[in-house]
Amino acid sequence: MIRRCVESDREVIITIINDAAEAYRNVIPPDRWHDPYMTRDALDREIRDGVVFYGWIEEHLLCVMGIQDKGDVALIRHAYVRPSAQRRGIGSALLSYIEGLTEKKLLVGTWRDALWAIRFYEKNGYRLVPDRVKNRHLAAYWSIPARQIETSVVLEKERHT
Repeated sequence: MIRRCVESDREVIITIINDAAEAYRNVIPPDRWHDPYMTRDALDREIRDGVVFYGWIEEHLLCVMGIQDKGDVALIRHAYVRPSAQRRGIGSALLSYIEGLTEKKLLVGTWRDALWAIRFYEKNGYRLVPDRVKNRHLAAYWSIPARQIETSVVLEKERHT
């Protein structure tokens, strides 16, 4: 079952993000790694900034993913699956559900060296944008430091209405 996450899900969202983000340890630049990867304050800030989280629930929350409306585009944000539930297709199913919430072009940013994440989005119809477009998108739609822009990629999926 997929549902919009609620206030009482916040601690579980943080746990899922931090458990799944362990895959990034020693992959992303050390100066961009934080331990924990997502704090309660950071999650609260993301929600205040308009990220709406949805979750895949079986007996409990197994996967979370956010969508953020940015006017002319929508961003896929913080897509994480509990490590014990990965490779079952629930990330793709939740992504498909979230894509159905908008007709806007979708953008997602991830780390340049997170090849598994890039492959996941490509498998789901996203394409990498050139660096000049990536830099423009990251500056326009995300609030991240220059170092993160330099070490990230953006993938997009056009919507045909």
